[in-house]
Amino acid sequence: MGGIGWGLKDDNQPTSTSELQAETEESIFALLANHQTEESSRSLFLTRTAHVRFLKSAFKGLGRGFVSLDASKPWILFWIIHALDLLEEPLLTEERERAIDTLSRCQNDTSGGFGGGAGQLSHLATTYAAVHALASIGTAEAFDSVNRKKLYNWILSLKQPDGSFIMHYGGEVDVRGSYCVASVCKLLNMLTPEITENMGAFIASCQSYEGGMGSFPGVEAHGGYTFCAMAAMEILQETNRLDTRALTEWTVSRQMELEGGFHGRTNKLVDGCYSFWVGGIFPILDAISLRKDGSPAWSKTAAPFNGILNRDALQEYILICCQAPKGGLRDKPDKSADFYHTCYCLSGLSIAQHTYSWSAETQEFSVVENAARVVGVANNKLPATHPVHNIRMDRVLFMQAYFQRQAE
Repeated sequence: MGGIGWGLKDDNQPTSTSELQAETEESIFALLANHQTEESSRSLFLTRTAHVRFLKSAFKGLGRGFVSLDASKPWILFWIIHALDLLEEPLLTEERERAIDTLSRCQNDTSGGFGGGAGQLSHLATTYAAVHALASIGTAEAFDSVNRKKLYNWILSLKQPDGSFIMHYGGEVDVRGSYCVASVCKLLNMLTPEITENMGAFIASCQSYEGGMGSFPGVEAHGGYTFCAMAAMEILQETNRLDTRALTEWTVSRQMELEGGFHGRTNKLVDGCYSFWVGGIFPILDAISLRKDGSPAWSKTAAPFNGILNRDALQEYILICCQAPKGGLRDKPDKSADFYHTCYCLSGLSIAQHTYSWSAETQEFSVVENAARVVGVANNKLPATHPVHNIRMDRVLFMQAYFQRQAE
């Protein structure tokens, strides 16, 4: 567990931030205290059936509250489809066809790319979500629905002279754009020199004095942006541009002492979604260590640590604190479950369970056999999610191979 030497050090000057942290610690400690023994920890289980029911309910229709996410339809589909894929729950034929049809309607036939809904402006974030949802569906029909030529030209039109990308026409520059472009183009076999020129230099300029990465140069480091920057640099194979020692120290400091989960920024609360957004950085750091020293960090430490990640503590936070009683996963115990947190809590759980290696020959991640560490019952084990693309490892390889064959 996260340990019992906890408590916020506020120098006897409480603020709203320190008071919220204390309240969060109290609520989480009450749950963790019930699982202090090894026997109780071994009995923890992932309530798969309830989570599948929660996710599948979306196919029956969404409530009126979802109107605020009208520009996020590809994201809703990605969160649901990827979460179901990790739970090894296949889509029904009708559900698969509906998903492909909805995503096709979000695709702009004129400009290229995917918007948040039918007729909406194409955006790199929703394009990422659409392509990754289609990759998780994993059929030729899904793959062939992407207009790659127009998508490529649209992406290129967003590129700026410094190697960055605006998120949409007239939009902001953001390191998320760099990641969305790198991941989408890698999956679709269109990561050309024309796309990648100066990308690494821009991303490297986003590293802050703290060690983590901001959304653009000169701003505060953030867990989500740090993942995006690191994953993009891994795809580009330009991680050597970064101060990885400072980045490692910043990333390790995001794992909370009591909670075992992660927060995204200094002095912020733990949040289940960072189980992936920060947890996913660790396999990339291991790959960097492997290339630099000849051995990954996880090979130098003993359980429960996987390198510098306390994988047991992270799994316990997800299983004990993030599972909602009626299904779905959540930010923290006092929050409600939603599709977003269900997706990223499960993704983080997968990352924490598996040990990854990196091959110089294939330039790709693989899962180390017989090195999984699963907290609780054996049925908690999920398929491995890809630490860069965050879809199942087999989905990544299948989509890449499909489009590589088309280029031959």
